Amino acid sequence: MLHPIIDSLMPRLSGSCARLAAASPNTVNCANAMISVLYADIMLPLESMGISFEIQPDIGPIIHNPVRSMQDVEALRIIDAEEATPYVLEAIRLVHRELEGKQAVIGFSGAPFTLACYLIEGSPSRDYGLAKSLMYGQPEVWDALMDKLTEVVSRYLVAQIQAGVDVVQLFDSWVGALGPAAYKRFVQPYTRRVFAAVKQTGTPSIHFGTGTASLLELMAEAGGDIISVDWRVDLDAAWARVGYDRGIQGNLDPALLLASWEVVEQGMLDVLRRANNRPGHIFNLGHGVLAPTDPAQLCRLVETVHEITARR
Repeated sequence: MLHPIIDSLMPRLSGSCARLAAASPNTVNCANAMISVLYADIMLPLESMGISFEIQPDIGPIIHNPVRSMQDVEALRIIDAEEATPYVLEAIRLVHRELEGKQAVIGFSGAPFTLACYLIEGSPSRDYGLAKSLMYGQPEVWDALMDKLTEVVSRYLVAQIQAGVDVVQLFDSWVGALGPAAYKRFVQPYTRRVFAAVKQTGTPSIHFGTGTASLLELMAEAGGDIISVDWRVDLDAAWARVGYDRGIQGNLDPALLLASWEVVEQGMLDVLRRANNRPGHIFNLGHGVLAPTDPAQLCRLVETVHEITARR
């Protein structure tokens, strides 16, 4: 059985492209989306921990003081989210008031593993060699870092819930770099703690990852009322693996949106066919919108999904 709050939100969530919505209600209305995602860079909670970074265009986060030793980990601070990210929480309150319940508001945070990768690597990476070598070679340092990140992420998500979001999404964008055994030892215990903290609030949650075909069952064990999948796995097969007591999010390949509408439509219909009108599906892209994507193509996708699902 789905989370009861997910059940109540599904009329607003189902048939929506989550990343299409933005914090601005005007953007939401223009896109005719049914939800609003308050976008705040996943690196923001790290600043109060003592991390100096910048976001470079076309590159991403650049960490000026990477974390690669126990001394580095011990120097990291844990501060309540209200003090660490007051601007994010105030933005949530403003959006919540502005939308007046017309759209569900989704808050989000980076997951401990993905944040740890950024902190250790110092910049985006293709293979996460530095992060994984520390994880395997210095497990005591890894565990200490993950413990602190888990506490910060848990507090951050709970604070977003208290500020007014209806659902929270935990982004583990890079977790697909691990195999099942490594995930179970080095990631799952910490992810489970985050979802346990969220569950105590009664708020539904989404567990997001990419390249996770080999990890789906373990991710479901870790937590999340809805498991998000990308285009590398068929949605119907993925849903059967995580269990129909959970919802599923996904999983259109965002690259399809760079092609003709006919190509997009075929992909959309395939996703909906695999969902089979089963309660608990949130139509979404498998990952973020690619920069060259035409916004009109996105709007047409949202509107068409609405039209089709409304008839079922």
